[in-house]
Amino acid sequence: MVIASCLSRLPFVVILLAFLFSIAFAEVRFSEIRSDDRSIIPFDEFGFTHTGRLELNVLQISFSNPSPELDLQQVGFFLSTRDSWIHVLQQIQDLDITCALQSDLVKVVYTFERLKGAKSFDLVFTETDANQFTLVFANCLQQLQVSMDVRSAMYNLDPKTDRRDYLSAGVTILPRLYFLFFLVYFSLAGLWIYVLYKKQLTVYRIHFFMLAVVLLKALNLVCEAEDKSYIKRTGSAHGWDVLFYIFSFLKGITLFTLIVLIGTGWSFVKPYLQDKEKKVLMIVIPLQVVANIAQVVIDESGPYAQDWITWKQVFLLVDVICCCAVLFPIVWSIKNLREAARTDGKAAVNLMKLTLFRQYYIVVICYIYFTRVVVYALVTITSYRYLWTSVVAGELATLAFYVFTGYKFRPEAHNPYFVIDDEEEEAAAEALKLEDEFEL
Repeated sequence: MVIASCLSRLPFVVILLAFLFSIAFAEVRFSEIRSDDRSIIPFDEFGFTHTGRLELNVLQISFSNPSPELDLQQVGFFLSTRDSWIHVLQQIQDLDITCALQSDLVKVVYTFERLKGAKSFDLVFTETDANQFTLVFANCLQQLQVSMDVRSAMYNLDPKTDRRDYLSAGVTILPRLYFLFFLVYFSLAGLWIYVLYKKQLTVYRIHFFMLAVVLLKALNLVCEAEDKSYIKRTGSAHGWDVLFYIFSFLKGITLFTLIVLIGTGWSFVKPYLQDKEKKVLMIVIPLQVVANIAQVVIDESGPYAQDWITWKQVFLLVDVICCCAVLFPIVWSIKNLREAARTDGKAAVNLMKLTLFRQYYIVVICYIYFTRVVVYALVTITSYRYLWTSVVAGELATLAFYVFTGYKFRPEAHNPYFVIDDEEEEAAAEALKLEDEFEL
């Protein structure tokens, strides 16, 4: 009985998870529902102002077993906030209600008894309560399968111009913020090019790779700014989302590769990668491909898709695995330097490198923890009006990580990663002198 009760509430738990771990961007969404018997199907989440609107166009409605006895009052669309949904779950658990549409805590948009034999309907729902709502479809009739094509559009109207804003109230300033960060990264790329030009004698291959990472990050940001700008004005990305996905994919691969290369000391300490380090790259790169595919599916399908939660879990799992994998080369390098400091005569230099590797190791962990844990926590605890703060926090952490990496590994003659102290210089000179005498 307990297991059956838990299974019966599983769809409600799933939609609760969808509420808690999503940032409301919204856009005009076209959804195809085919022979679906789920009791709850969540659509997009959106932060309304006092001038909010919901346009809902539903076509080709059909049922698997239509009959006059069907109580279609228990089938329809409603709006609910996160807090309200938790109380609705409690009402259902306490048997106060049998269907979410019966709760006085949700806003019923449309129930299917109003169809009266029709196969489609169109409506514009005015929302005057400023809050974050999720559009949800409820089907409280057991074993009833529903098919339909749904077009949903949620937006806020400008009180002065009546212009539509398809971005949620909490993220409507994101296009400007993304463009501002693009200018910052573009300036950093220009500064890095200047440093490489001035320090040509101490430039390594890794420095050009770092330039590529910064440029890809800048391109990713400008495409994301344009993507959100078009959605804000028209409700559609107009192809900018494709460029965003491409540069996001390239940026992700190059960033993780850069962390692995720096963590192994490639181009600073040694000119080659060991087999185990190559294996890390061979694992991380395909995983980044899977993560980006999952990201595309999550963004393009939306919570209404039956496998949306699965792809969300795949993305989070793959992201965590990538973050853990890139730490192994740094740990290996620290271990090798510690052993070298004990066995050879370069203890001072090796200990200096060991200290820097430890610093970088700590910074990488802090960066991963902040962008993967703290940012998600901000999404869940921040008011919908200030959801943009979580995006800014993540971008500032990424910017700080880029600046730290560039500063610590800048082309410099006395960089501790490849500096030789005076004693080593004297030993090298003595060795060269002995070699010359032996040849003579």
